[in-house]
Amino acid sequence: MKPRLLSVLCLAAGLAIGGEAIAQGKCRFVKIVDWPARSVRNHIVVDGAINGNKVGITLDTGAQKSLVMRSAAVRLDLPRRDAPGVRMIGVGGETKMEIATVDEFKLGESSAKGMQLFVAGEHDFGEGIDVLLGEDFLRRFDVEFDLAHNAVRLFQARDCDGVSLAYWAKENVGEVEMERIDEERPRVTVAIRINDRPIEAILDSGATSSVMTKHDAAAAGVTPETPGVVVGPPSRGLGGKPVEEWIGPFKSFAIGNESIPDVRIRFADLWKESTYQETGSRIGKKVMQTQPMLLGADFLRSHRTLIAHSQRRVYFTYTGGPVFQVARSPPAN
Repeated sequence: MKPRLLSVLCLAAGLAIGGEAIAQGKCRFVKIVDWPARSVRNHIVVDGAINGNKVGITLDTGAQKSLVMRSAAVRLDLPRRDAPGVRMIGVGGETKMEIATVDEFKLGESSAKGMQLFVAGEHDFGEGIDVLLGEDFLRRFDVEFDLAHNAVRLFQARDCDGVSLAYWAKENVGEVEMERIDEERPRVTVAIRINDRPIEAILDSGATSSVMTKHDAAAAGVTPETPGVVVGPPSRGLGGKPVEEWIGPFKSFAIGNESIPDVRIRFADLWKESTYQETGSRIGKKVMQTQPMLLGADFLRSHRTLIAHSQRRVYFTYTGGPVFQVARSPPAN
């Protein structure tokens, strides 16, 4: 069995179905779990444990595969082996993939035994960021980020087609359709507008701040040479190379029914290092990630957001604060 599939099935099996339900007509919106969430260097983290050792689990809708950070696997002395034929490429380039054997994995109050998890990451994100729980797991639920109340909740919807699942509000609810999920490469992709120009964005809870590509910023009229643009700290992903970043002024940002004028947004040559040389029959071909924007944890901190995988829709309401964080990340809490 593939490690990704094994990890997803073991984790999902530990979450019992049939908890608290919100009913609307035939629709039953059943809450499976309510996790206390905290911020660790602007990552959204819930508590867990590996083999009895406490770990921080980052909820990462931008990660296609759940994994253990290599620094954590080393610290926890997990048995590892190479993952032949498996590649992961993103911000900062390619990261080596391994497979770790985990005797017991605990997530909140649920646990699973005898798991295999991918291992990746070319640098240490720091203490408290040990595991990425990605879309391979999260897409099996409707996921609510209620960060104003330090909570993340998982739901399952039954007979809810055509029903608004933003149960916490009746007015001023934004919603946007998600692209159809690719089973092999799951991600939450939505349509937004920058300077009235339509682009696609990944709703990426694992990105500490929202950032768009240098190419798409230029298409919207903003370059590193534009007046008012300043150099920001470099971006880092699972790859080993830092990516140069800028912060620039944009006339407008819009998603669903929400529009914000005169915003400052980060932009970077995100996918500069995200190429690789293929082998075999397609030797010499370069493959590059081209998603225009990552809509990150700063957006989720300023909105109560429900990613309704069951409906392929995202619901959100503004809760306050800056939508885009361009200052230094807040301390852990």
